[in-house]
Amino acid sequence: MHSRTAFLSLAIFSFASPIVGLATDWPSFRGPTGNGVVPAEENPPLEWSESRSLLWRTELPGPGSSSPIVVGDRVFLSCYSGYGLDKKAPGDISQLRRHALCLNRKTGSILWDQVLPPAEREEPYQGEYITTHGYASGTPASDGSQVYFYFAHQGLHAFSLDGKKVWERNLGTKPHPWGSGSSPLVHGNLVFVNAALESDTLHALDSRTGETVWSVTGFPNSWGTPVLANVAGRQELIVNASGRLRAFDPETGREWWSCQSIRAAELCPSVLVHDGVCYVIGHPGGEAIAVKAGGNGDVSATHVLWRIKKGSNVSSPVWHDGHLYFVNDSRGTIHCLKAADGTVVFEEKISPARDRWYASPVLSHGRLYFVGRTSGTVVIAAKPAFEVLATNRFADDTSVSNASPAVSGNVMFLRSDRYAYAVGAR
Repeated sequence: MHSRTAFLSLAIFSFASPIVGLATDWPSFRGPTGNGVVPAEENPPLEWSESRSLLWRTELPGPGSSSPIVVGDRVFLSCYSGYGLDKKAPGDISQLRRHALCLNRKTGSILWDQVLPPAEREEPYQGEYITTHGYASGTPASDGSQVYFYFAHQGLHAFSLDGKKVWERNLGTKPHPWGSGSSPLVHGNLVFVNAALESDTLHALDSRTGETVWSVTGFPNSWGTPVLANVAGRQELIVNASGRLRAFDPETGREWWSCQSIRAAELCPSVLVHDGVCYVIGHPGGEAIAVKAGGNGDVSATHVLWRIKKGSNVSSPVWHDGHLYFVNDSRGTIHCLKAADGTVVFEEKISPARDRWYASPVLSHGRLYFVGRTSGTVVIAAKPAFEVLATNRFADDTSVSNASPAVSGNVMFLRSDRYAYAVGAR
């Protein structure tokens, strides 16, 4: 394996000239619009490897499943260290540390690393689920002046972009044996956090102080990140939970509407909203529904348009040109559905290798990028006919990847349990 020092030297050499076109920020999970769609002016590479289109890679202080975000000249992500690095010998749980990290987007060098102590109660590193993704799964979010890291029962932490602690809040002390995966979302002066597992509560906090502006309870088995969508000219904050899909006024917490949804022991994918229709996938067995969003509690206006027994239990879908695309997390099959009625257009194995697919895909220039835990990034054509365009792997990185890509300035940012990467034209 190459050393971190060697790659930092490579990064500095590669960026004697800066990245061309520092464009749209990727400020939170699934990007600027929360649906995994890369802005039209961005164009990440189709192919890369250790010797092709690699701008830099940086060895991280520890593993983590959080996706990177990009704000200006900084990249933010999280990881953990000190405990839970080996399932057979996890170590002393009192030594668990969570890291809020900031990297230089041009060189990959670590600008700051805020190290956080363990919570009063921690779930041991054992069983099937928490050993799969660890203790740093929530993707950070930023409003351009601060960055917010949510570490579940360890708390929500706000930092300035240069790493100074602004405030922190405990949003529930209950740890879950499967861990937590929800990420914060920022809207104006509000930070939204789905703390369903920690306190059965959806929180809206003042981004300047961390004080509660409003909160709502009632979110069973919800691991998903809230989404903001414009529905009939109105901003709605939409959250999925077992058996119920709910929409709120983001400013006041008033519940605009709710509707029946998928019922399952865990629901991880984020809701996708397009033209007033909410597309919801989830359930270990695979299930997908389309819900016409209603308004002002009008139950007759809110109803399920279609439901099929296809879905993903972890990653979220992408909408493109009248079709939905997603990968089943355990079977590794790509699904393309007609968004209008749920008709299956194709269902194909994404890779011959046996793998799990936890990252959510991104769409750019008619290409869909899917990251496997050990299979690398498979790029398929975003069209109603299955076609693999490229398979990209870093052969000497054998650690797993659970994180979704981020794209900014024609550069794609990736992370595994061991490294953070930037790939693009030199």
